[in-house]
Amino acid sequence: MQRIFYLLLFIFLYQFSFAQTKDLYTSSTQAWQKNYVATHEVVKQKDKKYFHFFPVNKAFNVSCIFEKITDTAGFTMRTSANTLKHYFKYGRLNFKLSGKDHHLFVYQGKDLMQTEKYKDYLFVPFTDASSGDETYGSGRYLEFYIKDIKSNMLQLDFNKAYNPYCAYSAGFKCPIPPRENFLPVAIRAGEMNFGKAH
Repeated sequence: MQRIFYLLLFIFLYQFSFAQTKDLYTSSTQAWQKNYVATHEVVKQKDKKYFHFFPVNKAFNVSCIFEKITDTAGFTMRTSANTLKHYFKYGRLNFKLSGKDHHLFVYQGKDLMQTEKYKDYLFVPFTDASSGDETYGSGRYLEFYIKDIKSNMLQLDFNKAYNPYCAYSAGFKCPIPPRENFLPVAIRAGEMNFGKAH
């Protein structure tokens, strides 16, 4: 009888601990999203009610194996203003979603590499099966820094995927994700379509 009691107590504490961890992740991600909206530079205060996010889903916080790529030539990425920006391919992220293998390429901007603040900044623009429907048609962005890659592993959190400035206003030169960064699955995480046309 005593063994059954301790077993039930263990199960309860384990489930409670798991629920607490899950709630902590959800609340911290929601806090990040709230701060993103509050500090947004382009959208005026009266229009911030038009921001929308998918419900936080831990399944879209994925562990990636990072493969370094040596790219000394770089390439040009087209922007929404039909101009070109120079990028270097920094690496490739390999991960699983719903049991299937996927990958995204990581880029480093030539101009930003010349600045002290952003010399280690890395950029992952992507489109997915939700683009143009539930999410911004020209794709969304994820970002991190070189120091976030540890032992060739990176935690990539799609719950923090955000729209480029072009989703809110005209006149910006937003990089358009290359075809190689299209995911054939719907990433229902992170920022959704902005609720006001421009």
